[in-house]
Amino acid sequence: MKRFGIDIDGTVTSPESLLPHINDHFNLNLTLNDITQYELTEVLDVAPEVFVTWFKKAEPLIYRQSPLASGAKRILDDWKEHHELFFISARPSELLQLTKEWFDAKDLMYHHIELIGSHNKIATAQKHGVDIFFEDKHDNAVMINEELNIPVILFNTPYNQKPIPEGIIRVNDWQEANQWVQNWLRK
Repeated sequence: MKRFGIDIDGTVTSPESLLPHINDHFNLNLTLNDITQYELTEVLDVAPEVFVTWFKKAEPLIYRQSPLASGAKRILDDWKEHHELFFISARPSELLQLTKEWFDAKDLMYHHIELIGSHNKIATAQKHGVDIFFEDKHDNAVMINEELNIPVILFNTPYNQKPIPEGIIRVNDWQEANQWVQNWLRK
């Protein structure tokens, strides 16, 4: 049995989850292909403090309405039978109840959810002894891989296109992630 460390936003949820909310509030018409950087204020041409103020207010609604990434539920349902699923997210800890309610509403099982309020997931992943990590943020993937020397599955998006070192596996969807994991488990 392996312990999987899994990011939530942009990994378990669709990477497009934020877009309807951003487009509505800022009167834009962006698609995922327009989001070429993780730092959204640079893409949106909005002052960071304006974006942060809006995001803090909108965050609970965004998370409540986030759709699942295509194929995630089927794969996670299969994995939960054989592995421990530890969801580790940069969401603020005060949104834990809302996050658990979202998991329940989506009928997703978890062994543990930890909201750390920061993108630095290394200490949390280390504390829980995860064997592999699933992420959409490029620099998180690189840091986790380098510090913990574990494979990191990086879900391919327009905002994480920097080169990746060996040990990070870029996948286009949950089906590809599962194929890689099944091969890894056989070794």
